[in-house]
Amino acid sequence: MPRRLLYSFAQFYNSNFERRPTATLIVTNGVLNSVADILAQSSSILLHKPTVQNPLPPTYDPARTLRFAVFGMAMGPIIGRWMRLLEKRIPMPNVSRGGGLTLPGGVVRKKGGEGVQLAKRVLADQVVMAPIGLCLFVGSMGIMEGHSQLEISEKFRDVPALFANWKIWPLIQTINFKLMPIQYRVPFQSTCGIAWTLYLSLLNAQ
Repeated sequence: MPRRLLYSFAQFYNSNFERRPTATLIVTNGVLNSVADILAQSSSILLHKPTVQNPLPPTYDPARTLRFAVFGMAMGPIIGRWMRLLEKRIPMPNVSRGGGLTLPGGVVRKKGGEGVQLAKRVLADQVVMAPIGLCLFVGSMGIMEGHSQLEISEKFRDVPALFANWKIWPLIQTINFKLMPIQYRVPFQSTCGIAWTLYLSLLNAQ
């Protein structure tokens, strides 16, 4: 039954992605980001330790979840376009019958080229998109929360978030680029990103 349900959902997703790729990515990313923030807020409430300054646990803030949903909806198409750009600029070779690797245009390379192309994609993603994504997150959240320019600039100095990104995302993106068809890469990234968004949500609340 679960397998059949998963298959039906995959068919539904593929059908919508083929007809309305941008709208599908907007909805998917918005929902997953909302789930991540709900989990983050729930964790803060459940794990709250009373102090003199904060004797009571925090209450759930639906406006914060809405902000995360808006950010996720905005980022879905951006990440989707980035994935297509990587697909075009750094193509992954296919294994030919002779054991070689065939790139678009019929160029055949020896085995090993796939690993090089995969490494290039991951490197480009982490050097280009990771910092941009963090900057967009910090800036957009600061604006939606009504912070001043000075307060937002203070959050931009939080370099540990980028270092934390580089500790976990290269492996996730290696799996993503290696195994996932292009239509599943954004949902896969967003699903894995629930834990990452949980971290960002807690970081943003500081």
